Amino acid sequence: MATLKNLNIHDACRDGADYFNSFDTPQDFVKNCNRGDWLLWLFQRTNPAELQLLTLAKAHCANTVRHLMTDERSRNAVDVAIKFGNGLATIEELKQATDAAYEAYAAAYAAAYVAAEKEAAYAAAYAAYAAADEAYEAAYYDAAADEAYEAAYYDARNKNRQLTADICRKYIPIEVWNFGN
Repeated sequence: MATLKNLNIHDACRDGADYFNSFDTPQDFVKNCNRGDWLLWLFQRTNPAELQLLTLAKAHCANTVRHLMTDERSRNAVDVAIKFGNGLATIEELKQATDAAYEAYAAAYAAAYVAAEKEAAYAAAYAAYAAADEAYEAAYYDAAADEAYEAAYYDARNKNRQLTADICRKYIPIEVWNFGN
């Protein structure tokens, strides 16, 4: 059974630790893991001095969902992270881009919160409508469509996990992993 002597010290989630321990060696885990998030997590904790390499892999993983980024500051942060990972941007430039992306996130979150507050004010007015609508929904609920939606969601999630795992292996070669920690 594979063991990383301080996997528990790093607070691995139960699923991740069990999956890790299903491999004979840590190298087998890295070569075969189908989740980029777990590879990034483990690399970050076992190779803390490898900030550039970790940032490069994370940025390329983030780039897989670039089409979902609605704010230019978020896309710019990914671009600067890739440059930093390649040694073409400074840590200060990365921090500035990250701060700007966080501002975009905070603004979007605040807008969503204000919208939710307005929605809450109308909640009582919708209560009676919701009760009537619930009966309608129960009559016309399409379980097959719901299952198809869930299947498509999980399929897309699993494909992205595999894609990001492959990205991790591309940018973090097995030779640089430090399994002794």
